[in-house]
Amino acid sequence: MNPTIVCMIVFTCTFGGALLGMWVRTTLPEHHLDADSRNTVTVGIGLIATMTALLLGLVTASAKNSFDAVDSAVKETSINVLALDRVLARYGSETSEIRKGLQHAIGARIDMIWRQGSSKPSNLDPISSGAGLQAERLAGAIRALKPRNDSQRAFQSQAIDLSETLLKARWLVLAGTERSVPVPFLVILVFWLTITFASFGLFAPRNATVLAVLFVCALSVACAVFLILEMDMPFQGLLKVSADPLRYAFAHLNQ
Repeated sequence: MNPTIVCMIVFTCTFGGALLGMWVRTTLPEHHLDADSRNTVTVGIGLIATMTALLLGLVTASAKNSFDAVDSAVKETSINVLALDRVLARYGSETSEIRKGLQHAIGARIDMIWRQGSSKPSNLDPISSGAGLQAERLAGAIRALKPRNDSQRAFQSQAIDLSETLLKARWLVLAGTERSVPVPFLVILVFWLTITFASFGLFAPRNATVLAVLFVCALSVACAVFLILEMDMPFQGLLKVSADPLRYAFAHLNQ
C-alpha cells in the first residue's frame, strides 16, 4: 500500500462524501430534513463516529507499536555489535580478521537498508542477498577459535552468544516490512469516514466557509491515515527508523 495513494483516496472519499451530502440535500423533500430527521441522523452518525475513533485509535496504536519495536531492535542490535567487537578485541590479535569482517558486514547491511537517494531498501532477504551467509561465516569463525587460557575461553563464549543474537536480529528487517495495519481495517475506516462526512454535508449550509472547513477536515483525516501508514513501514517513506545507532556502531568498530 502506497501511503500517498491511500491518503489521496481517503481525502477524495471524505470530501467527496461531504459534497455528495450537500447535493443530496437539494433533492430531498423538506420533511426529510426537519428536526426529527436531523436528530435521528445525528444519533446514528454519532455512533459511527465513535466506532471510527476507536478503530482509528487501534490502527494508530498497532502501527506505533510496530515502529517502536523495530526502532528498539535496531538500537539493541547496535549495542550488541559494539559489545561483540570489544569482546573479540579483548580475546586477542587472533580475531583481527573476524573484526574486519564484522565491520564490513555491518557497513553492507546499513547501505542495503538505508540506501542513499532511495526511499526503499534493496533486497532485504539475508539469505538471497548474501548478508546472512556472511554473518554465519563470522559466527563459524568465532566458534573455530582455539582459546589458550580460561580468559580466552570466557571471551569466546561471550562472543558466541552475541553472534547468535545478531544472527537472529538479521531477520528483523524482513519482519519490519510486514504490514501491521490490515487492509480490511482501512476499507472499513474509509467507509465510515465517508458516511460521517456525507452526514456533515447533508445538513450543512452551502457557503464558502463551510466548504473550506470540510476541505480542511477531510485533508486532516487523510494526513492522519498517511502518518499511520508511514509508521507501518519503518524502513521506507518519510518516517523511517533512524540508522544513526548502527552508523555510530560501524564508526567505532575495529578500533
